[in-house]
Amino acid sequence: MFALDLIIKKRNGQKLTKGEIEYFVNGYTKGEIPDYQASAFLMAVYFNGMDTDETLWLTEAMLNSGDRVDLSAIPGVKVDKHSTGGVGDKTTLVVAPIVASYGVPVAKMSGRGLGHTGGTVDKLESIPGFRTNLSREEFIRNVREIGIAVAGQTENLVPADKKLYALRDVTGTVENISLIAASIMSKKLALGSDAIVLDVKTGSGAFMKTVAEAERLARLMVDIGNGAGRRTVALITDMDRPLGNNIGNALEVKEAVETLNGKGPEDLKEVCIELAANMLFVAGKGEIELCRNLAAEAIEKRTALNKLIEMVIRQGGDPKVIEDTSKLPRAEFRAEWKAEKSGFVEKMNAERLGIASVLLGAGRKTKEEAIDPAAGIELVKKTRDKVEKGETIAFLYASDENRIHEALQVLKSSIVIGPEPVPEKPMILGRIQ
Repeated sequence: MFALDLIIKKRNGQKLTKGEIEYFVNGYTKGEIPDYQASAFLMAVYFNGMDTDETLWLTEAMLNSGDRVDLSAIPGVKVDKHSTGGVGDKTTLVVAPIVASYGVPVAKMSGRGLGHTGGTVDKLESIPGFRTNLSREEFIRNVREIGIAVAGQTENLVPADKKLYALRDVTGTVENISLIAASIMSKKLALGSDAIVLDVKTGSGAFMKTVAEAERLARLMVDIGNGAGRRTVALITDMDRPLGNNIGNALEVKEAVETLNGKGPEDLKEVCIELAANMLFVAGKGEIELCRNLAAEAIEKRTALNKLIEMVIRQGGDPKVIEDTSKLPRAEFRAEWKAEKSGFVEKMNAERLGIASVLLGAGRKTKEEAIDPAAGIELVKKTRDKVEKGETIAFLYASDENRIHEALQVLKSSIVIGPEPVPEKPMILGRIQ
């Protein structure tokens, strides 16, 4: 078998066998297939796609390329949650403590942000002292003893995905549904949870720009999860606007804490309640409506906030910043953008807003780039809000004043003010079980 044969076969739109896909994944992971041939193969897949069988075989081959996390020492139904990436998406910081407060173990490994999307690990590391580089033993012990841990991914967890994703990122082959599904689900299956809830974003700030694309991806991932014996549910959620009002690491931690205190923005609260309810549902805590009530109750009674504080202490973070978020890192410079005319916020381009936050220092353009935990954007107005001329639309925060001007220009181009309020759009656009 030769890599060239597989490239030509997929280039011609033919279906690959399980053995051929395993050969490609193993060969590239071990360095036996060079980047230039792997790039050609990925481009052939990008244009001609893979069917459900091929996608499942690709997922399995990637899953088998490295270590798996054994959670069998933790009693109960372990539940994982994954978001396909968005702007202002701090849901893990809210949802995981809600679910864990009901005795459902949440063992979550998360990534860092890249490009316009933020990463949970970066957000948590804006809490002074918080460690995400937990050993496997420490990770499992924390989940077993307090029901929750959020850590960075280990080096040998699905190494095939690490190599393939890095190549896709520089060859224009990221936005392919089969490649996205295999990437996400190989990591979720390797983490060893019994049930998975997927948050598939759609809109300007997401990889899936349309609801139809998001539904296709969600159905494929749910099929893979259920086919692997994991109870899997997917929600389709809106990412045409940032989630919540804050974009940036410490700013998002602050907003997550406010939400757990019952004071967060309604759009963030709605998505978090629905995600938490579905996680409790797949863990067997009752029908979905009952689980929604349980999720809301965990916020109302502050049990979820207490669980977050418990996790922060266990992972070396300073709990005082959760009790008083003014102690979180704060930027030296602040600028505000005021409306140049009256009207209504008609449109927000979430991707452009994410790029503006990166320019302020809240994100990174390469994996090696350092981030400023205090940088970011606070939106005072969002879609459908009425705006008067001279009224503040957003605040920009940075530790380097020179970053503000360029970010402000991008911010201005990402928000449109029109004469009339636009129709209301729901945050939850679908559910696939």
